[in-house]
Amino acid sequence: MAPFSAPIESGMSNPLNPVAVIGSGSWATAIAKIVLEAQDHIYWYMRRQDAIDDFLRTGHNPSYLTSLQFNTERIHFTTDLNEVARECETLIFVTPSPYLKNHLKKLKVRLSDKFIVTAIKGIVPDENLVCTEYFRQVYNVPDENLAVIGGPSHAEEVALNRLTYLTTACSNLQKARLLAALIGSGFIKTKTSQDVIGIEYASVLKNVYAIAAGICGGLKYGDNFQSVLMSNAAQEMNRFLRAVYPIERNIYDSVYLGDLLVTGYSNFSRNRVFGTMIGRGYSVKSAQIEMEMIAEGYYGTKCMKDINRRFHVNMPILDAVYNILYERISPAVEIKLLTDSFR
Repeated sequence: MAPFSAPIESGMSNPLNPVAVIGSGSWATAIAKIVLEAQDHIYWYMRRQDAIDDFLRTGHNPSYLTSLQFNTERIHFTTDLNEVARECETLIFVTPSPYLKNHLKKLKVRLSDKFIVTAIKGIVPDENLVCTEYFRQVYNVPDENLAVIGGPSHAEEVALNRLTYLTTACSNLQKARLLAALIGSGFIKTKTSQDVIGIEYASVLKNVYAIAAGICGGLKYGDNFQSVLMSNAAQEMNRFLRAVYPIERNIYDSVYLGDLLVTGYSNFSRNRVFGTMIGRGYSVKSAQIEMEMIAEGYYGTKCMKDINRRFHVNMPILDAVYNILYERISPAVEIKLLTDSFR
C-alpha cells in the first residue's frame, strides 16, 4: 500500500471525468464536497426531485450536513440514473447498501465500460455480496473498472474541512492513482491499494464492531473494556480477511484499523449510537425509528454471519452482536459471555 501523499495534480484532464455522485445522504454529500474540491463540475443523482428543488433554492442539502454550502452552478442534478450512466465516465455510489439493488433496477445503460467506485461501507442484503462483487456478478463490470474509497472518514468532519486520510483501491493501480487525483485536496490525503475486497469486508465488519462497542457503552462498560473489545475486533477482522481474501496486507493501516477505531469510538458513528440504544434497552425497531438514519451494521451483521457459515472463522464478537440483534438474546447476558472469552 502506497504511503499517504499530497494531492495529485488533477482537474478536467483526468480521464475519469466526468464524475457522478449517486446518493443523497450525509456521506454522499461529503463525497460531493470532496470531489468538487478538485474538480470543476459533477453530476449528482438524487432519487427525489423535491430534494433537488430544495437544494437549488437553498444551496445546501435540505436533509444532511445542512450547514455545508455548495455552488450549485457546478452541479448538474438529476433524478435520472440512466442520464448519469450515459454522460459520466465515473460513477461513485454512495447509497445505503440496503437500497442499492432498487436504485440499479432503473438502469438500462450498460455499466461494463464505466469506472464504478463504491464508497458504500456496507453489503448487499439477500445477495451477501460486497458491492464490487455485486457489480461484477450482476452487471459484468471487470475488475479493472471496480474501485473503492475507504478509510476513517466521518462526513461531519469532512464538512468542516478537518484533515482526513482516504485510501483508493483498484486492481489497476494506475486507476487507483487517478481516483486519488479526483479526491485529493488540501485536507484530503490519499494513498492507494489493490485490496478492493479486503477493504470492503473490513468496512462492513467495523460497523458490526461499532455496534458492539455501543452496546457495551449502553451497558456501562468502561474505557478499559472498550480497548480490549477493539483489540479483539481487530484480531477477528484480520482472521476473517485472511480466510476470505488471503493477500498481503497490514491490518494496522488506517483503512482497516483506523476506520475500525473511529467508528467504534466516535459519537458521530451511527452504528455506535444504534448499539448504545440497544445496550440501554431499546428494541431494534424502536432504535431504528428514533435514529431516522440507516445503521448499516445492522444489515451487515446478518450478512456476515451468513457468509461466515462458509468460512467457519472464529468470530465471537460478530456472533454476540448477531445473537443480540437477531436472536433477541439479552445484551447483558450475551456481552458477559463475550467478556469471558477475552484474554
